[in-house]
Amino acid sequence: MTRPSPAESAPAAPAGCPAHAGAVPLWGPGFQAEPQTVYRSMRRDHGPVVPVELPGGFPAWLVIGYRELHRVTSDGELFPRDVGLWNQWPNVPDDWPLLPMVGRPMPSIYFSAGEEHRRHVRMVAPALEGADPFRIRGHCEQLADRLIDDVCARGTADLVAEFCEPLPVLVLARLIGFPDEEGAAIARVLKDLADGGPEAQSAHLRFGEHMARLLAAKRAEPGDDVASRMLDFPEEFTDEEYTLDLMAITAAGHLTTADWISNSVRLMLTEDEFAHSMSGGRRSIGEAMNEVLWEDTPTQILAGRWAARDTQLGGQRVRAGDMLLLGLGAANTDPLIRQGVSGPGPAQGGNGAHLAFSHGEYRCPFPAQEIAEIIARTGIEVLLDRLPDLRLGVPAEDLVRRPSAFLRGTTVLPVRFTPVRTTGDLS
Repeated sequence: MTRPSPAESAPAAPAGCPAHAGAVPLWGPGFQAEPQTVYRSMRRDHGPVVPVELPGGFPAWLVIGYRELHRVTSDGELFPRDVGLWNQWPNVPDDWPLLPMVGRPMPSIYFSAGEEHRRHVRMVAPALEGADPFRIRGHCEQLADRLIDDVCARGTADLVAEFCEPLPVLVLARLIGFPDEEGAAIARVLKDLADGGPEAQSAHLRFGEHMARLLAAKRAEPGDDVASRMLDFPEEFTDEEYTLDLMAITAAGHLTTADWISNSVRLMLTEDEFAHSMSGGRRSIGEAMNEVLWEDTPTQILAGRWAARDTQLGGQRVRAGDMLLLGLGAANTDPLIRQGVSGPGPAQGGNGAHLAFSHGEYRCPFPAQEIAEIIARTGIEVLLDRLPDLRLGVPAEDLVRRPSAFLRGTTVLPVRFTPVRTTGDLS
């Protein structure tokens, strides 16, 4: 999925749409700097369901209340993930920047609904479940060492570009079934997709071509990998469905896991509470990762759900076909539930009631969550083992967040450390 970016000029929303008058624009420096400040203003002015305007002038509802979001994600009949219901399709141009994120109806696990979605889940979930956690950890350790070997003698690095972003996709490429020599190419394709620039469309085509070649190779010679297990599933799927599902698995797990790693490392480098993690405190790694899911979750806003009929939600009148955006980052900090979760401050310990992976039928599949957690935790452990005196290379206030209301990550994470030998030198 490409990274959303505001459109400079686009058609205005039709008069009378729910988010047309007094709507909150879903772009601007507030989301990049302090989104929680924006969410507090939204709650004060609108309550738990906020009329918002997407880039291009398109109206939507942003659900920022924990209970309201729980209701929306639990009721797949009233609020299905059926993009075909959207009442704005006649106004959407083909080059709308958010189109790859919102999607169009297509036969994939990510953009299908109802029984069609469940059919894809029946194939994809067991294929992911079949990945052995110990092998995932082994892949992650080996690939993390390889990435650190490339920078460890320098004493400086940009952790985002040189570690956090490439590691998840390299591990996922192995799990899906690609040979290692193709891992770097898959990483480049996903970077072009995530950048959302002029190369995004061609990157999408190249991504599909990689998956088509993988399917042909696994039909000829199956292996112990996700693609082979999908092909072995007894229900019938088309090549297009296999390809789109493999693309969805890889893309959905890439940037979110990368941002989970970088946001966690950033927290440990900037907060005294986690300072002892820098000297091998394993418990603090888990605590930092959990706090990120509560306070700084990589997916801040997720598209979406569409109302199947007129209804009321959080005091707002929602019309049939209206888009509802899931404000995962805002709902996690809803003051109405924080007292019962962890008190008014940051979430502590291992409380897993956050909505970072969404909720309900269309949540991130549990096997995918487990794979992401293994990659993120193992990657951070290897990083701190290899570079124990890791420290920021710039003042914390100079770190820049990704310019997106939807995704929460750091654009660069410059660090310094004492130069060390590569794993090859150590052996």
